Formats: sequence, structure tokens, C-alpha cells
Amino acid sequence: MRPRPPVKGRGVFSGTGLIVTCLAATLAALVFPLWSYTDQPEPAPTVPSAHTLQTSHGPLSALDQDFLTKVRLAGLWELPAGRQAQSKGTTPAVRTAGRHLVEGHRFLDERVRDVAARLGLTLPDEPSEQQKQWLDRLDGAQGEDYDREFATILRLAHGKVFPVVAQVRASTRNSLVRELADDANTTVLDHIKVLEATGYVDFDAVARDLAGGSAPPAADPGTVAPPPSSPSPDYTLPPPAYSPPPD
Repeated sequence: MRPRPPVKGRGVFSGTGLIVTCLAATLAALVFPLWSYTDQPEPAPTVPSAHTLQTSHGPLSALDQDFLTKVRLAGLWELPAGRQAQSKGTTPAVRTAGRHLVEGHRFLDERVRDVAARLGLTLPDEPSEQQKQWLDRLDGAQGEDYDREFATILRLAHGKVFPVVAQVRASTRNSLVRELADDANTTVLDHIKVLEATGYVDFDAVARDLAGGSAPPAADPGTVAPPPSSPSPDYTLPPPAYSPPPD
């Protein structure tokens, strides 16, 4: 029996089919990633946080709102603390620091309430629980112990808010908040200086507390520099960066 002769063209067709199959596979490999990418939902565009409020003076971020609240809270407890220091302080330097607290926070409180009203933000009306505890500690202290407590607690409080003011000033997109941050920066730095000028700030206690984030410790009389023997300079209040608009 003779073998069947080969069918002409079968090898050609088989080779062509293989080439077509490879080309189809290559095309599918190229098209599939493109299809996969275009078929996926586009990433959401960058939008302000849900806590950001849109105002006519620029976006009011959550950090901006927290800053306004902190400025208001500072006035609610540092104003009475300053008034108290003017009467209970045993040295001219402590009484001077109290006066700066009163005048500085009276100004800032007026500013922050004006800004909040223009931005439609509600501010607190009483100090926080921790701030009330600080006031209670000052109420119970007398004489030189009072001077130490006053200087150290208030210096610590201002040290904590100082970097917050800088962060807000650097990042805010709201023009009213930016102006308030300028005033707050000037006022807080002034208060830090006059508190340190009392000679009663326990810097070791401040450093420990800022590192640990705890409540202000009682000042250690052994680590506090003695107060100046002569009256401290009568610091003048720095001029405000901005003033509230006239009524």
C-alpha cells in the first residue's frame, strides 16, 4: 500500500496559523493593560477635608478652627490668672507678667471673637477642665510658692501653643486666620519673655513636661533660679500686627 502523498499547503497554513495566533496573543497582551486601566474608576481628585469650611476669606481648615478655639480658651483662663498675679505676685516682675497677660489676652480675645463671628464659627465660653485645675492650683498657692507656680504653669502653657501658632501661620489659606496668627505669635512670645524674666520658671520641669505631654508639674524650688534682686524691666507691650476693624 502506497503512502498517501502530503497535502500541499498544509505546512504553509499551519505556519500561518501559528503566526496569527502569536500576533493575536501579543495584541491582547498590549490591549489588556490599557483596558484594565481605563476600565478602573479614576482616583478621586484632591479635595479639602470634610472638616474644612469654605469662607469668603479662604478655606478654614480643621487646624485653623482648632487654633481659633485655643486662642479663645487661652484668654478664658489666662486673663483671670493675669489679674490674680497682679495682686498676689510678691515681686514687681511677677506683677508685670500678670499685666502683660491681661493686656495681651484682652486684645487677642477681642480679635478671635471678631474673626470667629466673621467666619461663622462658635467659640467656647468657659475654660477647659485642665485649665480650671491650673486656676485652682494658683488659687491655693501663696507667697513665693505662688510666684513659682504662676511662672512655671503659664510658661509651659505658652510653650505648648507657640509651635501651634507657627504651624497655622505657615499653612493656613484663610486671610483672617493668617492675620490672627501674626498677632498671636507676637503676644505669645512677649508673654514667654516676661514670664522668664520673673526668675521663677523651672526650665527643667518645663522640658520634662513638654517631652512627656503631662500636666504641668509643681515647680521645684531647688532648680529655679532666684528672682532678680532688682526690679525687672517694665516691658512694653509689642504693637499688634493687625487691629480689629472699627465697628
